[in-house]
Amino acid sequence: MPYSDNLQPDGDAPAKRLERLNGELRMASAQTILRVALLREWPGELTYVSSFGAESAVMLALIADVDPGLPVIFLETGMHFPQTIQYRDRLVDRLGLRDVRNIEPDTMERERLDPAGDLHRHDPDACCELRKVRPLEPALEGFSAWITGRKRFHGGERLALPVFERSGPRYKVNPLAGWTQSDVDRFFKERNLPRHPLVKQGYPSIGCWPCTRPAQDPRDIRSGRWLGQDKSECGLHVEKEERPRVF
Repeated sequence: MPYSDNLQPDGDAPAKRLERLNGELRMASAQTILRVALLREWPGELTYVSSFGAESAVMLALIADVDPGLPVIFLETGMHFPQTIQYRDRLVDRLGLRDVRNIEPDTMERERLDPAGDLHRHDPDACCELRKVRPLEPALEGFSAWITGRKRFHGGERLALPVFERSGPRYKVNPLAGWTQSDVDRFFKERNLPRHPLVKQGYPSIGCWPCTRPAQDPRDIRSGRWLGQDKSECGLHVEKEERPRVF
């Protein structure tokens, strides 16, 4: 089905809506996918959850082209590299983003569950749950869908990533699902976007400082995340029933 600005969202059940959207936009450009999501499918009901990591500037720039006022959620875990915070502020100013929301973990819960700030050392799943997964749910209230920057070339469970998917009560939009590393690099160059400062130091994927190292395998950009542990995702993109029970 060819893309049309005039095709209005219908009352499809989620499975039927996903079939329609993925059929229509499976081969569409990231710009077209974003335009459909922002202006046609979920106007006023869409947000982007950004890590302000190594590749985040790409999605943020594409969003700014359409609507720099789109709400952007940044999960301020309290354990980001200082360079990530500086990069966030630089991109916000450079792209004119008007609604970046810094979401922190619940203070009382953090003091109760991680009083020494070392939960990541003996239970990284619990640390991610506390600092990312739990704070995100209330931050998503009022939104019917959210944008991610995931790409199939990241590997692992992302190899079969669709453009549109359903997670719990909300839809996810993955405009860059089909992009390659070359596509990302080309976009940075064409748009003259600043790189995260840690990229030059061998960090192609950047999370919290205690659990992120330079990539160990140049063919796997996420090989520096949770190095030496049986963990490859923080939990934001893992269905609730599939997450380990931590609390």
